[in-house]
Amino acid sequence: MAKIQTPQPVRGTQDMYGETEERFAHVVSTFERVRRLYGFKGLQLPVIEPTAVFARSLGEATDVVSKEMYTFEDRGGDSITLRPEFTAGIARAYLTNGWQQHAPMKVTAHGPLFRYERPQKGRYRQFHQIDAEIIGAAEPAADVELLVMADQLLHELGIKEGVTLELNTLGDAASRDAWRAALITYFNDHKDVLSEDSLSRLEKNPLRILDSKDPDDRGVAHAAPKIDEFLSGEAQDFFGAVTAGLDAAGVAWTRNAKLVRGLDYYRHTAFEFTTDRLGAQGTVLGGGRYDGLIENLGGPATPAVGWAAGIERLAMLIDSPQALPLSVIIAVEDDVAIPAAIKLLAALRRRQLSAEMIASGSPRKRYDKATKVWAKVLVALNASDGVISFRSQSANICEELLAVNEIAETFASQK
Repeated sequence: MAKIQTPQPVRGTQDMYGETEERFAHVVSTFERVRRLYGFKGLQLPVIEPTAVFARSLGEATDVVSKEMYTFEDRGGDSITLRPEFTAGIARAYLTNGWQQHAPMKVTAHGPLFRYERPQKGRYRQFHQIDAEIIGAAEPAADVELLVMADQLLHELGIKEGVTLELNTLGDAASRDAWRAALITYFNDHKDVLSEDSLSRLEKNPLRILDSKDPDDRGVAHAAPKIDEFLSGEAQDFFGAVTAGLDAAGVAWTRNAKLVRGLDYYRHTAFEFTTDRLGAQGTVLGGGRYDGLIENLGGPATPAVGWAAGIERLAMLIDSPQALPLSVIIAVEDDVAIPAAIKLLAALRRRQLSAEMIASGSPRKRYDKATKVWAKVLVALNASDGVISFRSQSANICEELLAVNEIAETFASQK
């Protein structure tokens, strides 16, 4: 009989257990706690969306749409896509559910995303992100709040040391359009040294050439026109308000004039928190203002700003989460006492105290096994003449021991 081969996981995916899962869960729970401090509401969104949601929002010419999306035709003939990012889906939900009445909306989401790309350290084909957005707020104060929230999240995860907030402005629509036109003219004069990718971006996405990793492109991009040459007074004031807000909140930042967003709906603030602890892919968290996105999806002109961060990347940077001890470990030294142990377990857990029991294997060895479990209180249960007796091995009076004694007395009074 042929040996059955065990199916292998899909390349670029991962199973999480033990410390890996603990790190992942710690990032999510910390994010959930911090977002509540800032009054953000949680969102749950579909993993699949109409392909048009991403084609219109990310742009047909982007690598994500042209090379990386998991897109397929369903049985009804519709083109659907596994979401490669959150922002477009959130914008779609904002429009289709009529959430304009709630603007400005402060929302967060987290969960799996999918991109077909070469797996590498901290990057998978099924990966996970946390995401925060403010939709319907045009004021620079919204940008400041999101950045301060991101900074606090990194602090509370214990990974802010060695992480730098890089900040830039892309200007308002008029500033950006003038800069874009100047870049097209400049790069057209240097087409002979541009890479193939940059040549394909020249007309549709010239700003992307500025952050090209190709050595030849970088030399040309370094001397390209700068956004500061084209900023309107309004755009300068907006960026000044953002930086002043960060200074007031005590959030350190540095200007990176090369930091861009290629799509035309991005405006004003662009930012990344970066580190050198993840190799070449050093972005920990990034985002910006995208005042034109919802209009691209067929809605009214709507200001918005947001950021996203990879959970796997954040989890790689944090120290191992400190495992919490059990409140109570119960060693059942006589099988007759198993029903009493089950009763005690249920009573402790209803009081929000974590508890486990050891009731298998040799009764004589159960107590020794229990002593090796990290727990605040060890309780031994045995039976003598049909009477269940409790014996705590904790020398310290604590909430857990008081609860055990109280429950034991209640059991005794019910006999």
